[in-house]
Order: sequence, then C-alpha cells, then structure tokens
Amino acid sequence: MSHAPHLTARPSSALKGVVRAPGDKSMSHRSMILGAMATGTTEVEGLLEGDDVLATARAAEAFGATVERLGEGRWRVTGRGGLASPAGVIDCGNAGTGVRLLMGAAAGYALTATFDGDASLRKRPMGRVTDHLERMGARFDWSGTKGLLPAILTGGRLTAIDHVQTVASAQVKSAILLAGLNAEGVTSVTEPEKSRDHTERMLRAFGAEVDVSEHGEGWVIRLAGGQRLTGTSVAVPGDPSSAAFPLAAGLIVPGSAVTVEGVMLNPLRTGLFDTWREMGADLTVSNRRVSGGEEVGDITARHSTLKGVVVPESRAASMIDEYPVLAATAAFASGRTVMRGVGEMRVKESDRIRLMVDGLSACGVAVEEEPEGFIVTGGAVPGGATVHTAHDHRIAMSHLVLGLAAERAVTVDEPDMIATSFPGFVEMMRGLGSGIGPG
Repeated sequence: MSHAPHLTARPSSALKGVVRAPGDKSMSHRSMILGAMATGTTEVEGLLEGDDVLATARAAEAFGATVERLGEGRWRVTGRGGLASPAGVIDCGNAGTGVRLLMGAAAGYALTATFDGDASLRKRPMGRVTDHLERMGARFDWSGTKGLLPAILTGGRLTAIDHVQTVASAQVKSAILLAGLNAEGVTSVTEPEKSRDHTERMLRAFGAEVDVSEHGEGWVIRLAGGQRLTGTSVAVPGDPSSAAFPLAAGLIVPGSAVTVEGVMLNPLRTGLFDTWREMGADLTVSNRRVSGGEEVGDITARHSTLKGVVVPESRAASMIDEYPVLAATAAFASGRTVMRGVGEMRVKESDRIRLMVDGLSACGVAVEEEPEGFIVTGGAVPGGATVHTAHDHRIAMSHLVLGLAAERAVTVDEPDMIATSFPGFVEMMRGLGSGIGPG
C-alpha cells in the first residue's frame, strides 16, 4: 500500500484479469473473537490481514488467548474457555465491528476492560450496543461523552434479554448473542428484516446451539446461556464487499472483463450483485462451491450499459457497506438510481451519504441528498476533482474506481486508510491494468 498523501485514478483502457478477493472482514473478526472465547485450538485460513482485523487479533491476545500467525492468511488461536481482564487498553483502531463484538463477548465474563480506538472510532456511536448490554447487567463507565469511546466495561453476572431490532444490524445482534452465551436464561433477538448471519453460522461451527425461526420477513434467533465453545477450523471466503471494487471497475471501464475468485455468495451479502443485474450488468458466477460453511463462487464482470433503478429499501441490510461503490457505478448509468432507507450510512466510519454526495458532485455528477438516502443521475462523468475521504476506506476506493472511467483523473486524500479493509488494493487494481498511483 502506498504511503503517498494522495492517490489518483487516471482514465484507463480496458481492465483484464483474474484476481482473488481478500478474506471476508466480518468472518475474520468473528474467527478471532470466537477462537479466543473457545476452549482449544482454532485454525483459520484466508484471514483478512487488514488493520481492523489485526486490531481484533491483538485484542483476542490481550484477553488471554494465544494468537499466532503461521503464514499468509493462516492463523492459530488457542483459547482458554473464556476471556480474562486485559493488562492494558484494548485499542480497536478503526474497527467498529471489532469493538462492538468484543464488548458483547467480554460483557459475559467477570472482568474489567477499557476499550478505545482512533479519532474516527471515537466519534462513532457505541450506545446502540452498550445500552442493550447494560440491560443484561454489564456496566459501562464513560471517561468523556456517554456512548463514545473510550469506555470501561465491567462484565459478568448477565441475565438474558428479549431484544427486538428496529434497524437491521448484524453488529447489535451479534454483540447481544455473544453476551448471551454467558447470560442466565435464553437470549433472543427478533429481526423484522434479516441482517447478515455470520455470527449464528460460526457459533454453530464452534459447537453452540442456535435456534433460528422465521418471523414474517425476518426471523427470531434464540441462544441459551451457559454454552461452551470448542475450537474448530475456519476457512474464510472472499469478501463480497471488497470484491465489489474490481468488479465495479470491470462494469464501467469500456472493454473490460474482470474475474474475482472465491467470493462469498451468502444471500444476505449479495444485494449489490442483485442490484447491478437489475441495472443491466453483465455479471456471471461460475465454479459455485462450499467453503467454511458458506457458498462461494467466481464472479466475472464485463463492461455493461447500465440503467438507473430504484433500490428496494428492504435490500439495505444486505448491502449497507456497498452503497458507496453502487453510487460510483450509478454515475455511469442512464437515468436515476434511487437509494433510500440507508440512514445507517451516516454512522459508519464517516457520514457516507454526505461524503458520496460531496465527492460525486465535485466530479460533476448530478446527485441529490436526502436525510435517509440519496439519488444519483448518471451520464458522462467529468471527474477532475480531489475528493475528501474523512479517513474512510470505502469512500476512497469508490472514488478511485469512478476515476478509472471518468473523463479526467480523480484524486483522493488519506489513502492509507484503505489498508483497514483491503491491503493490496492498489497493487491488485494496477495488475488489472488500471491507472491508479500516487499523485
């Protein structure tokens, strides 16, 4: 990864090649956390070795597990059947998923731990998780503003709760379920709309009993307290959120054909691919197979003539992280792409709605901002702008992809943050023939 203060994407000729997606970020976080909670050895292959996951790996070690890197993407976690009070502060860096899941996991044990993060993470709301953990009996002391890091957790002696989600959130659900493992009684989470289910799947792989029953358009997840986890093997498939960037470039750069191998095809993670197909994308999947309990496949994107669509609001939970790159591709589609019901984007690493609106506007794209969404009207994209990313890796990568098909180069600031989720992004894109580099 370049340490230049800026990265620039220059208009590119056809992109060609076959690449492999980095390991799924959600599963990588969970493999470290559940491995630390379990008894015995957990062998992980395909781990995403980005900054966020490495912060979670360090946290697992601080809570008492032995964590070893065996080779590229290959890690071993030896757990002692629970978490213990760490000697120092648990610094989660920029990892929102990491800190919220770690809080849930740690809340069930009789320990005290201080959680902190970088300047970006300190601005992100923690109350959406900690409020529910406090209902279960955990205590949080805030050294500054309530609901914002740093926070001191005192855990143990939890009681199960029945929680009904108002917004589909895998992070909130997962934190409650991880705490419920060591709570008295049966913890339940009701989701009116389904959110990603990696925690439920991985808990089963570690030996826990998790009951999932349909409930209207959503489901109810139940987990009895007092269950013990046993170390296992975890094969992490390719991250669909990361695969989206080279695939998007393949769709919008004329003459391109880009294949990303080994991409997770969990139906709760493929909303972007469904949306692209509705827009007319030439997107094909081959070599479907099962890896690590998840269906995976190789996805090929060819340059396509795209049209604007109205994205169903019910799809938001399955693609909340992919709206920035969807907006970048929508800039080249004919007509309006309407994205609503995505207010969750405002409390990610940044206010992603505002930053995408500002960045696209600077590049000459017609875009309208709404409180809970935005509308992109596509066409020719002038480009020629320097885009402020507010330390957000997805904002940076989305605008770099945009720049590859724009009329003039697009530059982003603070590109080092790309390493939080996609180390090797620039090298991969250059290998496909793109003009991304310092500048």
